[in-house]
Amino acid sequence: MAKTPNLKIPIRTPKRVSAFRKYTNLAALIHLLQTKQITLLNPSTWDDKNDAYFLEEFKNMQGFTTVLAICFAETDETYHHWKVFSDGVDGVCLEFDKEKVLSAFDGNPCISKGPVNYRLIASLRKRDRINPEELPFLKRKPYEPECEYRVVYADKDKVPKPSLAFDIEIGWINRITLSPWMHASLRKSLTSTLRSIKGCEKLKITRSTLVGNREWQSLADKARLPTTS
Repeated sequence: MAKTPNLKIPIRTPKRVSAFRKYTNLAALIHLLQTKQITLLNPSTWDDKNDAYFLEEFKNMQGFTTVLAICFAETDETYHHWKVFSDGVDGVCLEFDKEKVLSAFDGNPCISKGPVNYRLIASLRKRDRINPEELPFLKRKPYEPECEYRVVYADKDKVPKPSLAFDIEIGWINRITLSPWMHASLRKSLTSTLRSIKGCEKLKITRSTLVGNREWQSLADKARLPTTS
């Protein structure tokens, strides 16, 4: 009987890439394509309550009435991103040109932006002080594979804003990827519908094969023992 190899599989943090990915759902995608706008929302609805708490504390400490944010993944697609942020058949991923989409926020004094910094509790415990401006960009180390980049809007206007939209151009979208859980037979009709939106005729639209890739499956044949003549 063949000896089972001792497999040591390293766990690596995904590499940051030059494009942004925004994982969302079909309703949000259609809204973005029709309005040609990208929207910053209130972080209080985020699933990670540690994250939401830091942003709420940033808001209180700095005396802001409104703090809104939008997050992008600065790495290639992963199962984690799909499952957490775009789970189900209506999940989608928009890939943006990073520099172009960031230009939508240029010149706005209420905007701060940058990659999220992932830290262990122990490392922050050793510090005497954390600058309040760091809070929107701090996250616990276990989230590091997300490779998140964040845009934050904060102001002290008397009337709080529930959301805020910024104009974008459809040409800033490199591609749209449909959910890996969407049946392949639905891709053609959905692609046709999205391209029927004004200005979206030339959009590159694909369907992710992350959870069912025939080429990957075929590579299992390389593990077969060679036949003897």
